Amino acid sequence: MDGVDLRILSELQQDGRLSFNELSRRVNLSAPAVADRVRRLTDRGVITGYHAHVDPAAAGLPVTALVRMECFGANCLLRERASMELPEILQVHRVTGDACCVLLIAVRSMEHFEEVIDQLAEHGRPSSTMVLSSPVPWRAVTAARTP
Repeated sequence: MDGVDLRILSELQQDGRLSFNELSRRVNLSAPAVADRVRRLTDRGVITGYHAHVDPAAAGLPVTALVRMECFGANCLLRERASMELPEILQVHRVTGDACCVLLIAVRSMEHFEEVIDQLAEHGRPSSTMVLSSPVPWRAVTAARTP
């Protein structure tokens, strides 16, 4: 990736709805050249998709928690797609250490949270931490710095 690719990524992370024409003006390339670079970045897996950032609380899901799962073997949560596709699970991260994975969950109430925890407990031992606030809810990816 060169500097132009990094500028394209920066612009798209700020506004994924930019047209190729507007993006080309911002990075000083022709629209076809920008379209080609975006296609190559997508083909290489650098750009993985376009979406809207949604505030779970504003969307009716004010209770957010991080849930560590201690599970293994055939009953592991990571092995059962249906459980991982629960709509309350916003993110799943496979991790090292004594936990198998960490989940970010958003629900409408504590009662709803209890129902989700009960479902997860079928796969192992859940341990939860309630999210009080998110000072950095999302950050754009920037270039890795080289020493």
